[in-house]
Amino acid sequence: MSTTPAPASAAPAGYPERPLRIATVQTQAVAGDISANAVQAAELIREAAEAGARLVLFTEKFLSGYEPELIRTDPLEYTVQPGDPRLAPIADACRETGTVAVVGAAVQDGADLRISALVLGADGGFVTRYDKQHLFKAERDLYRPGTAGCTLELDGWRLGLGVCYDSGFPEHARAAALDGCHAYLVGALFSRGHGYHESRVWFPARALDNTLYTVLANHIGRTGPWDTCGASAVWGPDGSLLAEASEDRREVVVVDPDPTVLRTTRENETLLADLALVSGRPAEPRTHVKLT
Repeated sequence: MSTTPAPASAAPAGYPERPLRIATVQTQAVAGDISANAVQAAELIREAAEAGARLVLFTEKFLSGYEPELIRTDPLEYTVQPGDPRLAPIADACRETGTVAVVGAAVQDGADLRISALVLGADGGFVTRYDKQHLFKAERDLYRPGTAGCTLELDGWRLGLGVCYDSGFPEHARAAALDGCHAYLVGALFSRGHGYHESRVWFPARALDNTLYTVLANHIGRTGPWDTCGASAVWGPDGSLLAEASEDRREVVVVDPDPTVLRTTRENETLLADLALVSGRPAEPRTHVKLT
């Protein structure tokens, strides 16, 4: 695997050779118990791997639960770092199954706190970290925003990462698409009521606007002050809903993004190709990571 900071591409890349099985998972996070949540994550990785998944996507700040006030009381206890021994069950599950995991966590970055997606490779090793770039208003007094996007490459698929509120900004998914991404993966917390409505508008819109697959992992139950709505889901590059979990049950949803569908959709919906012809904007910085 390799990690290379690089500018984004000016136009979409080519297509993968075959489908990539992705699992989006949801379960009740245990407030503040990183060790217990890591064990849960390992169980879900193994379950997804049994269904053939190559990559497993978890929710925003899954390892601690969302829990901003709890994290504020003791950041060292409720945040994680690469090499944190509490991540060992996740690393073991990835290594034993050959599965990549994208796991939400609060992270201490020097004097700052970040809301991050940690990427563990199929060998169990820490690969990279994406930091949420668009912070929700309730997060801004505790966390600092990230400064770069992140593209993973796995089995020929280019996967753009986001965290929750990032998905509400069309430019965020567009930056991934212009970097050649075929799918946009987001761990999130959407609550019942308006949060559910937002997710059902944003994700199909990001999919169709950019003719890419969008994948959402959402919390279930209560975490921090939020009563969440589950319904982790996947949308196709034409914005159609392909799979959806329940509102309140532990579930693993497995899908097979298909390069033939992706190519056909982009041939019919020429948004990206047309945009590349007229776009003169400087590329946003992104981290590029090739996974094996």
